Amino acid sequence: MNGEGTEVNMASSATALKDVEPQPRAATKATRPIELAGSFLHNGHRLAYTEFGGGERVVVLAHGFMLTRRMHAPLARKLARAGFRVFTLDLLGHGESDRPTESWLYSMPAFAEQTVGLLDHLGIDRAVVGGTSLGANVALEVAVASPDRLHGLVVEMPVLDNAIVAGLLTFAPLLFAARFLPVSVQGVAAVASLVPHGNQWVDVVTDTLRQRPAPMAALIHGVLFGRTAPPKSVRREITAPALVIGHQRDPIHPFGDADTLAADMPNAEFIQARSPVELRLDPKRLTEAIADFLGRCY
Repeated sequence: MNGEGTEVNMASSATALKDVEPQPRAATKATRPIELAGSFLHNGHRLAYTEFGGGERVVVLAHGFMLTRRMHAPLARKLARAGFRVFTLDLLGHGESDRPTESWLYSMPAFAEQTVGLLDHLGIDRAVVGGTSLGANVALEVAVASPDRLHGLVVEMPVLDNAIVAGLLTFAPLLFAARFLPVSVQGVAAVASLVPHGNQWVDVVTDTLRQRPAPMAALIHGVLFGRTAPPKSVRREITAPALVIGHQRDPIHPFGDADTLAADMPNAEFIQARSPVELRLDPKRLTEAIADFLGRCY
């Protein structure tokens, strides 16, 4: 009986051990970076953001023109897993942030003030500020207006002098439609709202297409006819460490603009992307380069 009882106890123990084997997997899941959505008021307007991860090494990412903070979520998650605390921000007129109808409220310097306003709201003295397209130019404006708030810059696909004509040709028709054919903008938004959610890049596209005519017109007008980027003489005085990412075959983000910007700034380094979508669709190489640069900034 004692021997049989011992065998039963040993079998029970073995069963118990099997039951607890998945614990390491559960522990890994528990340590996944946090994702928290928040908002704050800046000059009377609500701005939305998402926080990924934690720690003292802070990164703020700004989106492209008419896009939303959702576009940077995959990169933010990867950087959070690498030990950075990452914030993605919907600038005024984008995503879940307020969308006023006065065009004078929209400009690159104003977007830079909003980015610094996020740091003030969070009680963060300094961060690495980065962005894509419009977000890249916003990061440059932060470097000009508030250099003491920066550990560094990540500038992907900046829009400088060589992109002005292509930008006008691309966005002027959208401005015309929003001003004089608002029903067309409303129709596109209605169709976009019917698309099911769940895919990262489908969601980014549908977010972009869900526009309201009056705020959209004000946004395009303010950005197109305001200061696009700091002039060359000012860019040469940006001393923050910077990683500039450029690519070829895109008239709105010419390779020459990125290459020239890297040459203008005394502490910049340049990396060439294989295509405009490499960081979105095949991100490993560029993500590792960005994470390595961020580590050196801190």
